[in-house]
Amino acid sequence: MSYGKAETYHPVPRDFNSLIQTCSTNIQKITQNTAQIKSMVSQLGTRQDNSELQDRLQQIQHYTNQLAKETNKHLKELGSIPLPTSPSEQRQQKIQRDRLMNDFSAALNNFQAIQRRAADKEKESVARARAGSRLSAEDTSRDEKLVSFDNQDDWGQMTAQTEEAAITEEDLELIKERETNIRQLESDILDVNQIFKDLAVMIHDQGEMIDSIEANVENAEVHVERGTEQLQRAAHYQVSLQLYCNSTCRHSVMSLTNLSLLLCRSKSPGRRCASSPWCAPSCSSYSASSSGRLQ
Repeated sequence: MSYGKAETYHPVPRDFNSLIQTCSTNIQKITQNTAQIKSMVSQLGTRQDNSELQDRLQQIQHYTNQLAKETNKHLKELGSIPLPTSPSEQRQQKIQRDRLMNDFSAALNNFQAIQRRAADKEKESVARARAGSRLSAEDTSRDEKLVSFDNQDDWGQMTAQTEEAAITEEDLELIKERETNIRQLESDILDVNQIFKDLAVMIHDQGEMIDSIEANVENAEVHVERGTEQLQRAAHYQVSLQLYCNSTCRHSVMSLTNLSLLLCRSKSPGRRCASSPWCAPSCSSYSASSSGRLQ
């Protein structure tokens, strides 16, 4: 089973989409590793509990903790990337960041819960080992002193004590190893606590940034509404101007026509007025009617 190594990470480009993808991948790994850690923790204190299990558990737990720290760093980098100018792109990035932070927070909660469970199990194992140890602190101090024996029985007793001490020393080494694992677990748990604090700060800053974005979007909408209103007014003025021009031109034509008719009627009957194209038909009809009355 391979968990990878946190030390093999390479710096990712300071690009929004690349950081989003990297964080998403890390969160998936944290979730998968947490499930494996949970399975291993369930074996602690059973017959499957051995040094190999301890090493695997320590490795995957610490690696997952490093993944969480790396993801936290990338989320901070996301917050330092300049916002796009488009309001729609700003909203889209907000949705992606919110979803990422929610997923990361949920993964961290599950991971820390199993970390605490592992630490409790390790402490229980250490307590049982100490209670079952056949060599107390007083026995260790006494065995370090020089002993003397006068007969074979004393020699046999000394040999038995030496074998017992050897077995106990092995138990003590196991206890020390588990205590070291507990200290590492507690340190990693504190790291996750710090990540939660950083997340809270980022979410707070994100809220202030979103308020600024929404204000900018509202201002943009106001400007759009004002621009639309101005365009509508301009169109209305243009239509009104066209109607006014059409009406003025029509009245001007009618006035010119009437003026021509009056001029034609004031002239001698029978004379055709061709001075204006508007009055020619009217003058002709007027002359014809005048000639009929004279006959």
